[in-house]
Amino acid sequence: MEVRELRRILEQRLERDEWQLTYDHKESTLRIEDKKQKKGMTIALKPLAAKVEQQKEAAIDETVRYIEVGMEAMVKSVTVKGKEKTVFPVIRATSFPTETPDGKPLIYDEHTAETRVYYSVDFGNSYSLINEELIEKEGLTAKEIREMALFNVRSLPQHLKEDTVAGNTFYFLNTNDGYDASRILDESLLEKMAKKAEGQLAVAVPHQDVLLFADIVNERGYDVLAQVAFQFYSQGRIPITALPFLYEDGELEPTFILAQRKPKQS
Repeated sequence: MEVRELRRILEQRLERDEWQLTYDHKESTLRIEDKKQKKGMTIALKPLAAKVEQQKEAAIDETVRYIEVGMEAMVKSVTVKGKEKTVFPVIRATSFPTETPDGKPLIYDEHTAETRVYYSVDFGNSYSLINEELIEKEGLTAKEIREMALFNVRSLPQHLKEDTVAGNTFYFLNTNDGYDASRILDESLLEKMAKKAEGQLAVAVPHQDVLLFADIVNERGYDVLAQVAFQFYSQGRIPITALPFLYEDGELEPTFILAQRKPKQS
């Protein structure tokens, strides 16, 4: 689909009295902003157009829903106290901004060379990232937010789907609750999968809504893992990293040349 046609469709579907839509011809981006709050989001149309070519109307529907939910979250009043059980960690790429559009520093922690951990208050169908100003106002610390989030993520369901390719076993967690990738922070889950693995355990968080484990027993497994991780990464609404990790001794190690890595001996 051409960018021009995609722009027309999105502008029609996103028309609201309370929103201002602005198109940047040079960057091929569409800005959606709340007229009163002066807050909004910017959508890059070129990569979205490529995604629409593959996924058709579903990609447009998903994008519209993402914008609607995101805009709703921006204008909501956010509090942590009284909502401690709705605080969750959010995995993002290291390229993700470390402050809000209006310049407020976000609460975050470094995770791996590819990922960071941010923290959010969940609203059910949307969430808002927690910034420093919010916790200062409520008399909380970043440590307290971190402890809440890591405790809560361990309570989430861990329904894994299993598939075997060339003797290698792949496990997929995809509940679409917004925190599938966040479950990589559950050390008990990682340890459980490591004990279950007959070969080398690899982990991937290609986008927000999937967590992938791979029990690699031969070199073909690394090739398949690379292909699957990249496919998920290219299709994800909020991509994180196409680079899988090896899990060894409680540590996640980014793996660049998968086919050349040797599985551990059982």
